[in-house]
Amino acid sequence: MIGIYPFKRLLLFRSVVIAVELLLLLSVEVMLHLPLPLMDMLGVVGLYTLFNFLVWIRLSDANSAGELFLHLSVDVLVLTALFYYSGGSSNPFVSLFLLPLVIVATTLPRMYVWAMAILTLCCYSLLMMVYVPLYYDGVAVMHSYPGSSGSGFGMHVMGMWFSFLLGVGVILFFVATMAESIRERDKKLLEVREKLLRDEHVIALGTMAAGAAHELGTPLTTIAVVSREMEREYTGQPELLDHIAILRSQVERCKQALGQLSVSAGELRAMGGRSQEVASYVKTLLGAWQAEHPMTTVSLQLNDAVESPYMVVDETLNQAFINLLNNAAEASAERISVSVSCLGGVMELLIRDYGAGVNEVTKNELGRPFFSTKKQGMGLGFYLAQAVIARLGGDIVLVNHPEGGACVEVKLPLLGLQVEK
Repeated sequence: MIGIYPFKRLLLFRSVVIAVELLLLLSVEVMLHLPLPLMDMLGVVGLYTLFNFLVWIRLSDANSAGELFLHLSVDVLVLTALFYYSGGSSNPFVSLFLLPLVIVATTLPRMYVWAMAILTLCCYSLLMMVYVPLYYDGVAVMHSYPGSSGSGFGMHVMGMWFSFLLGVGVILFFVATMAESIRERDKKLLEVREKLLRDEHVIALGTMAAGAAHELGTPLTTIAVVSREMEREYTGQPELLDHIAILRSQVERCKQALGQLSVSAGELRAMGGRSQEVASYVKTLLGAWQAEHPMTTVSLQLNDAVESPYMVVDETLNQAFINLLNNAAEASAERISVSVSCLGGVMELLIRDYGAGVNEVTKNELGRPFFSTKKQGMGLGFYLAQAVIARLGGDIVLVNHPEGGACVEVKLPLLGLQVEK
C-alpha cells in the first residue's frame, strides 16, 4: 500500500494535461493550420476525461501500487493514441513517454519500473511504423521505419528513438536504483524509530513497575501481620483458619512476585542471570507454570535435546515465556503444546493453542501497548514479551496453525546467551 497521496497528485496532473491537450489541439488547428483528425483526437481526450472522472469518484479507495501502475499505463496508452493521430514518433512531444516512467521509477518497486519501461518502448517503437502522418502546406511530413532507406528526417527520427532508449536506460539503472535505496533507508529509519519508541515504553513500564512494587510492599506486610493475628485469635474455628491460610499463601505469592519485579525492572541484560541447559530450563519453566495452571494440559516436544547447549537466563526472559504461555492457555484452557529445538545457534520455541486463531486485525495490532482482545486485559503481556525477545536479538511471530488455533514462533539466537558446558 502506498497511500492516497500519489493518486491525488496524479489526478491533478492528469487534469492539467487534459486542459493543455485541448488548448494545443485548438492552437494547432487555428494558428498553424495543420489538418489534424480532430474528431478522433477529441474522442480520445473525451475518454481520457471520463477515466479521470472515474478515478476521482473512487479516489478514497485507491491505495495499492498495482492500481497506480494501472493508472499510469492508461496515461501511456492515451499518449500513444494521440501520437498515432498526429505523426507518430515524429511528434515533437513524443518524449512525454518518459514522464510515466520517471513517476514509476521514483514511487513503485523495481518490477513495475521494468514493466513500464517495456510498455513505453513498445508504444514508441510501434509509432515509428504505424501512425497518421502530419501534413504541412499539403506536403506529408513522413519518415521511414527502421531498416528502410529513408530521408535525413527519417534518420533524425531514428536518432530520437535511440535517445529515448538511452533515457529509459538511465532511468532504469540510476533513478530507479536511487529511489529504491531511499525507500530502503526510510524503512530502516522507521524500524529504528519504532524500536526506540518501544524501548522508551519498556523503560517507562519498568520504572512504573518498580514504583508499584515499592508502594505495594507496605499494604501486603500489613495484610500478612493482620492474618497472623487472626490465626492466633480464631484458633477454635478450623474453617476460618483454612481461609486465613489461603489468604496468607496468596500474600506470600504477591510479595515474592513483587520482589522479583523490583529486581528485574531495571535489568537491561541477561548477563546477570544464571547458567542452565536449554532443555532443563524449558522443563523447569513449564513445571513451574503447570503448577499454577493445573487444569491445562501441556505437551512438550524437545528436538535435539541431547545436543542442547547451556544458556544464561534471567527473570525477564522467564516472564516473557510465561506471558506467552498464559496467552495460549487463555485461548485454549484445555491444552497447549510446546516445541523446542536448538539448531545453528538459534533456539526456536513454538507455543501452540487450540483455540479459534487470530484474525488479520488482531495480528496487525498485537504487540502494541495496551491493545488486548480480552475484556479485562491490559495489552502488555505480548508487548513485553516481544520487547524482551527483541532486546536479546530474537524475533517473535504470531501465525495461525494450519490445523487450527494460533502458534507463537520465537527464535532466539544463543550467541549472546550461550556458555560452555
